[in-house]
Amino acid sequence: MKSHYQILIIGGGTGGIMTAAQLLRKKPSLDVGLIEPGDTHYYQPAWTLVGAGTYDFEKTAKPMAEVMPPGVKWIKDYATGFDAKNNTVKTKSSGDLTYDYLVVSPGLVMAPELIEGLPEAMDKGVVCSNYTNPKHTWEVLKNFKGGNAVFTQPTTPIKCGGAPQKIMYLAADYFRKHGLEDKTNVVFATPGTVIFGVKKIKKTLTKVLDRYGIHFKPYYAPFKIDADKKIVYFRNIADGESECVVTEDNDLGEKMSGEAIIEMPFDMLHLAPPQAPPKFVRDSDLINETGWMDVDIHSLQHNKYPNIFGIGDVASLPTAKTGAAIRKQVPIVIDNIFKLMQNQEASNKSYNGYSSCPLITGYGKMVLAEFDYDNNFTPDPKLKRMLIMDSSKEHWRLWILKKYVLPYLYWKKMLKGQNV
Repeated sequence: MKSHYQILIIGGGTGGIMTAAQLLRKKPSLDVGLIEPGDTHYYQPAWTLVGAGTYDFEKTAKPMAEVMPPGVKWIKDYATGFDAKNNTVKTKSSGDLTYDYLVVSPGLVMAPELIEGLPEAMDKGVVCSNYTNPKHTWEVLKNFKGGNAVFTQPTTPIKCGGAPQKIMYLAADYFRKHGLEDKTNVVFATPGTVIFGVKKIKKTLTKVLDRYGIHFKPYYAPFKIDADKKIVYFRNIADGESECVVTEDNDLGEKMSGEAIIEMPFDMLHLAPPQAPPKFVRDSDLINETGWMDVDIHSLQHNKYPNIFGIGDVASLPTAKTGAAIRKQVPIVIDNIFKLMQNQEASNKSYNGYSSCPLITGYGKMVLAEFDYDNNFTPDPKLKRMLIMDSSKEHWRLWILKKYVLPYLYWKKMLKGQNV
């Protein structure tokens, strides 16, 4: 079996497939290998809609063989480690593979073990997560009869930071439509300090919170779940004078136990599990002190090994981990690889941290948060063609974009190597 590739890619997710497709579209003669053990490629952005009963889970999946670009050599195997000094990737069963250039895009992994009790509780009973089993979320939502519906997220970085609140807005809308509003407390408990970091989006979402009467709990970091007693435990991580923001909420049956520990009962709990880079990345010398892949935040080139690039969720970038971010990262990486091939520097440092978060705020409503490293609101001018003049406000046309247009663009354009 062939063991050396001109360009080797790790990961058959959005970043890996887009990179391979765009490389081979620009230069079909390139020798590109892609390491990916999975049989199925998922369009995960639609899982929010699956969890709210408004999208078919089966439509979010395609066989990996269907999305693998023509001309790429698919290495159906697990990457297990690196010897970057010798341009080598170790695999589970294909031996050592060498490369001239390496693109690392394996995504991230769920790490439920970082919250006590979560591995046992995950996707069972009334504990659910769109990140792992959106069909179970929908079952929990349909069976909910009232009480505390708690939505939370961990202190680790996560895919699409807005996802834990999107399903909450849909759930709140569902409760309202099914006469459960007066029997229900919807709670958003987050380790963060604000509902969203982009000011224009925050202004809209604050109104949405008010509309649904949602209890917003900042500085709440979940650390333990007792699924039998239906209690979730949070640490108050506010520091200094902010500590007074956390007090017992009798409406929710909250209790303070010990220093800055809050117990909250739940009748439904949706959470984003803690997330981490894959172990073979964590155990390598490609990471920085935070454990994520150490790349230049504007060129995506590795800070230690110039012939290695990191794309997508695994990269240590101070922006949201989304497919929209990858869409802007891939062309820069490809440009830089071609520059290196011509003995030039990887001088394309144009990635400004662009990411996008389609924030569904109810059935048929959405806000589109597009932003950069500095949390500037950066809406796509093309939205005006859809008669959307201000995407920081709720709009039904943005819902159409999310439910119908974006999946089409993903499968038919992005994964085929076309710029969209």
